[in-house]
Amino acid sequence: MKKTNNLTKAEEQVMQVLWMNEKGFVKDLIKHLPDNPAYNTVSTIIRILEKKGFVSHKTYGKSHEYYPLITKDEYRKTFLKKFVEDYFSGSFKGLVSFFAKEENIDIKDLEKILDEISSKDKPNN
Repeated sequence: MKKTNNLTKAEEQVMQVLWMNEKGFVKDLIKHLPDNPAYNTVSTIIRILEKKGFVSHKTYGKSHEYYPLITKDEYRKTFLKKFVEDYFSGSFKGLVSFFAKEENIDIKDLEKILDEISSKDKPNN
């Protein structure tokens, strides 16, 4: 599984559907995708996702049921880490600072975020 590859917008849309439904045939995935893409388009995207190591399938005769090999959380962590490396010199502090300034996050909101983070670090009692 190659977790370092970023997904294109179309690949991400297909993965979102697979993560939501946990598995599906191409015809099922199409129902959940915006703009009603063509069967061949979705099939091609799925094959690319298989080559990248994000998706695998089970074969039923001539049909393939696809399922994700990577969780949404695993992808989110990998994507965010690479994003921070590429745009914030690897500094999560820089990322948070950027969004705090751009989105005008006030002190109370930052304190809530810090409380959530620190409560996740504490062992359950």
